[in-house]
Amino acid sequence: MKGVILAGGSGTRLHPLTRITNKHLLPIYDRPMVNWSIDALVGAGITELMLVTGGTHAGEFFRLLGNGHDHGIERLFYAYQDQTGGIAEALALAERFVERDKVCVMLADNVFASSLRPVVENFERQKRGARIVLSHVAEDEHLRHLGVAVREEGRVTRIVEKPAEPPSKHAVTGVYFYDEQVWDVVPTLKPSGRGELEITDVNNWYIERGEMEADEIEGFWGDAGESIDAYYEVNDFVRRNGANA
Repeated sequence: MKGVILAGGSGTRLHPLTRITNKHLLPIYDRPMVNWSIDALVGAGITELMLVTGGTHAGEFFRLLGNGHDHGIERLFYAYQDQTGGIAEALALAERFVERDKVCVMLADNVFASSLRPVVENFERQKRGARIVLSHVAEDEHLRHLGVAVREEGRVTRIVEKPAEPPSKHAVTGVYFYDEQVWDVVPTLKPSGRGELEITDVNNWYIERGEMEADEIEGFWGDAGESIDAYYEVNDFVRRNGANA
């Protein structure tokens, strides 16, 4: 299985911090934010990675990570996203790297208290389709900024992006697993109202075919790029408790 870490975007929700750097290079406790996602994938046994980024600070990732060996990465590749066109567009840049292998896609501003290894192992056993990671979020105000999964009899039946009235408490985190079909889906996507290719459309494609599985992860999950308050909440949690345990 290959891993793709998405570290692009303009980071406007973290202005003014991101006026001088990519948000994924901001510190979370004692290391840059992107390092926590690398630790998560390497700790789960995924050691062939591609990092997708863009903007004027893209070269800083190479200065930070180099060939990746100091971070436990066996092979590290880079891709450059010319403009912010959405998660699915960024994923498309990794097609030749993945070579129709199974792939784990992780947004670099996501931080988990617990290891992703059990989810990776579940997907390795899965013969076909996709898999997402869910987290229980109690506050509707928080859910209105996220993708929210509807589950019936244990299966995900649809995902609603940024719902005004959240249909459940199951937030879709920024970790996605796909088989080779994803490379056939992405070229068919149409831009959303935001002008972006949405990863939710990819996930709903798998759901419609009955090929989506899900794991609800226990413990803390935070999206450090959601807002300034969320960034400091994640920072404080990691300082006290660590991550990827």
